[in-house]
Amino acid sequence: MHLSKEAIGCRLQEERKRIGLNQDVFAREVGLGKRTLAGYEGGTGEIGAVALALAAELGVDVLYVVTGERKPQAADSINAAEAKVLECYRALPAADQGVLERTAAVLAEAAGRSKTTE
Repeated sequence: MHLSKEAIGCRLQEERKRIGLNQDVFAREVGLGKRTLAGYEGGTGEIGAVALALAAELGVDVLYVVTGERKPQAADSINAAEAKVLECYRALPAADQGVLERTAAVLAEAAGRSKTTE
């Protein structure tokens, strides 16, 4: 975890660009001046909690901005079938979990849906 102002500013800029906003629009939406935002992104200031909360409402992953760690995916974003697979996976011994992981990877690749084939 890299907590320097420069690293946080870099991640803030990365997130701003990821959600597709320029500095003018983003600054206005989070209640900042463009020059102030540019300073934060450049690592010369510390963005406050209110601005970060407003940024979160725009879709910014604030946990990532602050810590460098991505926000975990919400458990409610998986459907019942996916939850059942996860439940079964967790019930397996570690060695069998590895077998299931490899099997799933082979099946996904065969179906053309593996991230390794993209």
